[in-house]
Amino acid sequence: MAAFHDDPFLFEDYFPSMIERLGSDGFMGELCNGFCLLMDVEKGLITFESLRRCTFLLGLNEMGDDEIVYMLREGDLDGDGALNQMEFCILMFRLSPGLMDGSHRWMDEMGVLV
Repeated sequence: MAAFHDDPFLFEDYFPSMIERLGSDGFMGELCNGFCLLMDVEKGLITFESLRRCTFLLGLNEMGDDEIVYMLREGDLDGDGALNQMEFCILMFRLSPGLMDGSHRWMDEMGVLV
């Protein structure tokens, strides 16, 4: 996925190189794995509670509740307050500058509409 460094404004987008290395099917599999890591197992969705729990697991303890709500709203296309797998994948594509800046062939390969 993407990595953040000491500079809070430096963002390194690994998605394009992951697609090159893994192929489109492998990359989509990794996105699905990421979704499964973050989701509430009982609901099958990424919820506020599941995302809050994962911030601790991922070492993002300083993330505030308002930031988590904002992240959910950013990707919530159906307005249910949670992210299903498709919403999560679309959000990940939208947040990747490398994929959005002229790499539409990868999205076409995977059948993703953004």
